[in-house]
Amino acid sequence: MADNYLEKKFEDLKNRGKIYQRRVRNSIDSLFKKNRSYRGYDSKYKVSLNELIKIIEINKLTPSARNQQVLRFKPIIENQAIEFTKKIKLGAALPELNLPFKGSEPNGYIIIYSTVPENKWVDIDLGISAQSMLLKAVDMGLNGICIGAFDKEFALSLIEDKRENLEPLLVIAIGKGNETIKLIPINEGDSHNYYREDGVHYVPKVQELIIK
Repeated sequence: MADNYLEKKFEDLKNRGKIYQRRVRNSIDSLFKKNRSYRGYDSKYKVSLNELIKIIEINKLTPSARNQQVLRFKPIIENQAIEFTKKIKLGAALPELNLPFKGSEPNGYIIIYSTVPENKWVDIDLGISAQSMLLKAVDMGLNGICIGAFDKEFALSLIEDKRENLEPLLVIAIGKGNETIKLIPINEGDSHNYYREDGVHYVPKVQELIIK
């Protein structure tokens, strides 16, 4: 009787473990699906400094190429964010729309700097960091986008740290996205350009990823 009881308890625990693992996998998949690049945000929602710091601090847990840990971060909100919005460009594939639309601008930013000159190892860290912070934002109920087109001199002027090699690499906008974004499957040879129809932002995604 005791053996049968223990056997059932062990089986129950094993099944619970499988259920938990499925939930974790589903949770991760859900974060990736929700992690889209938003170019329009709800102006009524004001991103707080504390929210940006929480997003930045995920970098304390992420891998780093050669464990160099050379990335540094500047959170931008309120008046600085308003000024910084004038120094960025969004929607390179849709220049006729002049994104972001007036009234839908981001009001929170994270500027990513490197303490050493950019190289392939820094770029590896940059990719890991940007993806990790965007996923953290989604987990917090927020959205974001990576921005490579920005005024680097202005980004440098916002910080007090004037070490010689400090280099702005990337900007991440953070806010409450107010757009409808849909993924559409494409073949490798099809156009990769995102586009908009009837207010919906469509993002093509290549499906053939496995090399034989």
